[in-house]
Amino acid sequence: MEQKNNSGAIFKNDYKKTEQQPDYKGKAMVDGQMKDMAMWLNESKSGVKYFSVKFSEPYQEAEAPKQSIPQDLPANDLPF
Repeated sequence: MEQKNNSGAIFKNDYKKTEQQPDYKGKAMVDGQMKDMAMWLNESKSGVKYFSVKFSEPYQEAEAPKQSIPQDLPANDLPF
């Protein structure tokens, strides 16, 4: 499915465990760039319900750091 510009979809967050986590999560294409969306259902002091929305860069898992072999060891010596 092709994402249309300046539109998105949001779904109920079935994994919510704390109030800081969003009630709804989704993705949107904003000005040609994909964004993650988070949405919370809030209530004002006067009792009016409203949604608070946050856009962020898409989540990417961090790459595991690459281990390097020390360059000052002779080729036939093992470091252990």
